[in-house]
Amino acid sequence: MTVKAILKAKGSDVVTIEPSATIAAAVKRLAEHRIGALVVHGPDKRVVGIISERDIVFVLAERGAGILGDPVSQVMTRKVVSCGLAETVSSVMERMTAGKFRHVPVIEENRLAGIISIGDVVKHRLGEIERETAALRDYILTA
Repeated sequence: MTVKAILKAKGSDVVTIEPSATIAAAVKRLAEHRIGALVVHGPDKRVVGIISERDIVFVLAERGAGILGDPVSQVMTRKVVSCGLAETVSSVMERMTAGKFRHVPVIEENRLAGIISIGDVVKHRLGEIERETAALRDYILTA
């Protein structure tokens, strides 16, 4: 299965934020949308970073609540690992596990096409396993 199948099921909406927005604004947006990461985009709408709840918690623990007025650009991850629509779910899952991150923007033809989370990947994989199990049961019952 491919990343395209996940986006087909969940949709391609991505909540974004500008690098100049404050960390407090990022916290608010994460809470409003009940999500774990925001894609950071520049003026040309290209991905310039990603900021996750984990990034914010680490910087809060390190520097205190005073950072909430600082820009997202000071905390965001700049080296964003992304994937394409045609990539397999297994390959993306391996990269997420190896890199210890939970959100991967999907880039197609140099534009943001969606985002997938580890939860999306797990949900998709469980669906595959359930379908395989049902097919095996049907096969056994008809054999």
